[in-house]
Amino acid sequence: MKAYWIAPGASGTTAELRDTPSPEPKAGELLVRVRATSLNRGELLGGKPGAAAKPGGGECAGEVVKAGEGVTSFAAGDRVMGRCAGGFAEQSVMDAREAMRVPPGLGWAEAAATPLVFLVVYDMLVAQGRLAAGQWLLVTGVSSGVGVAALQTGKALGARVIGTSGSADKLARLEKLGLDVGIRTRAADFHDAVMKATDGKGVSLVVNNVGGTVFAECVKSLAFEGRLAIVGHMDRTHTATLDLEALHGKRLTVFGVSNRFRTAGQRAETVRGFVREVLPFLADGRLKPVVDRVFPFADLPAAIAFMESDAQVGKIVVSV
Repeated sequence: MKAYWIAPGASGTTAELRDTPSPEPKAGELLVRVRATSLNRGELLGGKPGAAAKPGGGECAGEVVKAGEGVTSFAAGDRVMGRCAGGFAEQSVMDAREAMRVPPGLGWAEAAATPLVFLVVYDMLVAQGRLAAGQWLLVTGVSSGVGVAALQTGKALGARVIGTSGSADKLARLEKLGLDVGIRTRAADFHDAVMKATDGKGVSLVVNNVGGTVFAECVKSLAFEGRLAIVGHMDRTHTATLDLEALHGKRLTVFGVSNRFRTAGQRAETVRGFVREVLPFLADGRLKPVVDRVFPFADLPAAIAFMESDAQVGKIVVSV
């Protein structure tokens, strides 16, 4: 089969198309005929130039080709979406515990744009963030894939949403998705605008997509008993100073949402919660994944370059 291998380079991520043996599902796995896959910034960040190439693609949507030993919940022909190994390929393997059935109303591109961003958003907003109707949510880097999904999910939960972006055009586009307050900035200077929007109270939850350069400003923008979710580092800054007085005085919570050290069972638990509490929003149309652009499989390197240009609003999808 055809598959892309990716590697960090001096001027960005490189992708090489290779002829690769088709994978064979192990016990508990699904072999999936990939119809669409999508890009995630985390996969393209980090790594030293010259590092060995590896199969790319962390999520996909497609049809089950074969179910591994012990899998009874899915069968050949089922439409599924989820985290996978090597999604930038014609076929990929998916842990059956993390696979989800594609709702009838979602096309392949929308299905491929769903798993990782909406699962991490569920983790941030619901499982850990406890976001409630009427509360304020602040999303830095709101035009990113995770940012747009956080905006959409926050609105579906009844929250009011503030978003930051360096692009006035992107903020204007997101107003159509319900963005209540858009703050045009790429710097750590949004606290005053947040306080003005919230009548001086601050926000209940912050989703920090940007990284360490805005961490302190996020803490300042929190209300009493506010929560701060750390999910991205687009600024490539991994350290920041924490105001301990604000932390204990306002009874704040700071948490991360990376899956790097979680077990498959822990990830599966998040999937079950998402299927129970958020997937119905996608099934009935209250949530609709935002796909900025769909690239053909042969143009995956161009899709990567487009993501690295930071021009998108929402997800970038590759049709296989």
